Amino acid sequence: MFSLKTLGKSLSYAGRGIAFVARTEHSFRIQIALAVAAVLLGLWLRIRTQEMVVVLLVGTFVLVLELLNSAVEHMVDLFKPRLSTQVEVVKNAMAGAVLVAALGAAAVGLIIFVPYLQIALRG
Repeated sequence: MFSLKTLGKSLSYAGRGIAFVARTEHSFRIQIALAVAAVLLGLWLRIRTQEMVVVLLVGTFVLVLELLNSAVEHMVDLFKPRLSTQVEVVKNAMAGAVLVAALGAAAVGLIIFVPYLQIALRG
């Protein structure tokens, strides 16, 4: 059954998790800044609604993957020594997932923003 108290607790736990990652992961803070910059650029350039949705989705995807990456890193550190080969493989794979998402988001950003920037710079 729906409960505002339960919802409040869930949101509080989620907020604490996001705050922890924001405090401890420099790359997450950079990714937040880039996502905010992309949204602000989109608003300034007045990109179409559909394009803004795509910008929001790819930015959110990168942030979600970084949150997962941080959670997995902390979890595997509980089970294996830090330099274990298996732990290294898991951490590298998660970092690779974040990198692929970030590169994809950058490509999407270029595809969406470059035409608008060309128009804005011309006049």
